[in-house]
This record gives sequence, C-alpha cells and structure tokens, in this order.
Amino acid sequence: MDRALHDFDRAKDRMAADFKTMINDSEDLLKAAAGVSGEGFGAARSKFEERVKSAKAMLADALQPDYIRGNPWTAVGIAVAVGLVIGFLAAKR
Repeated sequence: MDRALHDFDRAKDRMAADFKTMINDSEDLLKAAAGVSGEGFGAARSKFEERVKSAKAMLADALQPDYIRGNPWTAVGIAVAVGLVIGFLAAKR
C-alpha cells in the first residue's frame, strides 16, 4: 500500500512539473504575441490568456494536500455522524 501511494505521489509530482512547464511556456507565448495586432488575433489571445489563468488555478488546487489525508480522524468523525443521522432517519420511518 505504501509503495502504491509513493508511486502515485511521484506520478503526481511529475505531472505537476510538466503542467508548470506548459503554463510557463504558454505565458511566454502570450508575452511574445502581445505586440501582434489584429482583431481576431486579439480575441484568441485573450481567450488563451483566460485558459492559462484557469490552468494555473487548477494546478494550485491540485497541489494542495488532500484534506482527508491531512485530517483522517475528522473525516471519520464526519462519516460516523452522517451514518448516525441516516440511521436515525431510517429508523423513524
């Protein structure tokens, strides 16, 4: 189990590094294209810029530690509480 988690974390780190490289290259492309004019090109550039910002936000979220992994007893407590509420409601019927 530990090996599988280790392999998963390594793969996640490699993917995050590749994603960071792609975002950096995309930002460089946007900077290089800033001087080019044209209505259609400007619209495409702004759409691409929005997508790059969205990708950066998604990457930041993906790199946050997993809540359940960081707080296992809280997650277990919430699951138990939800199970008790569902059991109580089912017993009332």
